[in-house]
Amino acid sequence: MSNSPIYQSRFNNFNCCVLIPTYNNEGTLASVLQDLLLYTSNLIVVNDGSTDATKEVLKQFPDLEVLHFDKNCGKGVALNRGFEFAEELGYSYAVTIDSDGQHYPDDLDVFLKELESRKPGDPELLLVGDRNMGREGIPGKSSTGNKFSNFWYLVVTGTQLFDTQSGYRLYPLKVVNDIKIFTRKFEFEIEIIVKAAWRKVEVKNIPIKVIYAENRVTHFRPFWDITRITLLYMWFVLVSFFYIHPRNKYQDFRRKGFGRFWKEDIVKSQEPPHKKAAAIALGVFVGISPFWGLHTLLVFVFAAIFNLNKVIAFLFSNISIPPLIPFIVYGSYQVGSLLSGKGFNWEIDPDNFDSSAEVFQGLWHYVLGSFALAGFAALLIWIVFYFLFSVINPKQVIKP
Repeated sequence: MSNSPIYQSRFNNFNCCVLIPTYNNEGTLASVLQDLLLYTSNLIVVNDGSTDATKEVLKQFPDLEVLHFDKNCGKGVALNRGFEFAEELGYSYAVTIDSDGQHYPDDLDVFLKELESRKPGDPELLLVGDRNMGREGIPGKSSTGNKFSNFWYLVVTGTQLFDTQSGYRLYPLKVVNDIKIFTRKFEFEIEIIVKAAWRKVEVKNIPIKVIYAENRVTHFRPFWDITRITLLYMWFVLVSFFYIHPRNKYQDFRRKGFGRFWKEDIVKSQEPPHKKAAAIALGVFVGISPFWGLHTLLVFVFAAIFNLNKVIAFLFSNISIPPLIPFIVYGSYQVGSLLSGKGFNWEIDPDNFDSSAEVFQGLWHYVLGSFALAGFAALLIWIVFYFLFSVINPKQVIKP
């Protein structure tokens, strides 16, 4: 019993294993496996078609569960097949860890503690290690790419993560094996957390340690991999705004009924007055802005960024409905003309726009005026609704 790995009983309690995808990491793989075996013997290695001495290294560990690919298929394929294999072996959870030596095996304790703290009825859990990408020593390209991914993850899910690209994670196998995945390489790790969040899985960061050695072998190709991640997020934006978010709100409406839905999702009485008023002001600002055809996209993006009520913001962005559009355009043009020093031009004569220069000047007046009008209207709306909500719920007024 004394020779049992440190966390073995805890891993067994949750039917949990550690999954290690590897490709041409012969220099670090053995030490990573030796360190992991101090904590648990529930290890699965997926050799993704390595062309170095990886197979010989793995022969030193005959008791491990190993999958060998004949050719390199990509990290996404390796993880996907590894998850299926782990569930076939009877595991319920898998902690994934990279084989390049950047992760600390003793951080397995952090993942296990999160599982141990769950209560009956809690949503399923998917954990992503947070490497504290803002600290010194983190490669610039890793930090920049991670910020980009974090932003768009917030936009498409409404949930804030500070590290969306860490490979040190805990996955619920029944959930991830039920998700249809289309990506094959590094972008797999983005696709899986977004689609898990859409399924109401609790996706959250937990703090981990990380070390970036100078001779670390990485197969991340900045241009191509970031391009694929960008294209993936572009697709997710469309799906989330035109299907996922509306579907979720409709489901909430069906589940709660009109009265409760209005109170919790529209009025959202637990929010302070300044935030409810800000959601309305945001909707009005976007609705008046000159970005026709993009209002819905923009209002959801900014509502996610500023953590405002998306439903309220969307409703008030529809100030630009067809009957009001002529008044918005006319008012914007007049304000822009005034700000440009031309004064008001109450009677707009099409004959005044008989040259390209005059057309562009008129367009400039409209664009300038629309932003000014949107800003003024949003500020006025915020003041009015802030005091209105403060009167309705005086206890929620923020004290200076």
